[in-house]
Amino acid sequence: MNEEDIKLIGKRIKKLRLELGLTQEELASKIAFVKGKSSIANYENGSNLPSDEVKFKMCEIFSCSLDYLMCKTNIKNYDNINKELLDIGLSKKDYNPPTREQQEKIEEFARFVLKDNLKKKEDK
Repeated sequence: MNEEDIKLIGKRIKKLRLELGLTQEELASKIAFVKGKSSIANYENGSNLPSDEVKFKMCEIFSCSLDYLMCKTNIKNYDNINKELLDIGLSKKDYNPPTREQQEKIEEFARFVLKDNLKKKEDK
């Protein structure tokens, strides 16, 4: 695992923490193996990679798969994949994960839709 991968994992940890509205200190208090917010800060800035015990506990807290936490997939929780795919008209057998380039285009489109929806709300 290279430095870039570790930094990407750190960004994902921070994103997941913020999604739950937790401070670094609050997250650290939920993980027995972590000795304070400085450990969380070091994970998030890519200085350190969490131990396996910490990764598993984070997955439990964030309700995500280890693959998602480690940036091996953009599917947060495989338990929900059938529902998510059926909601957009795909079946699991037809699913192939998007490439990184496709992921970036999907994210760009999602930002466009959100921005457009906000504009429409403001216009009302």
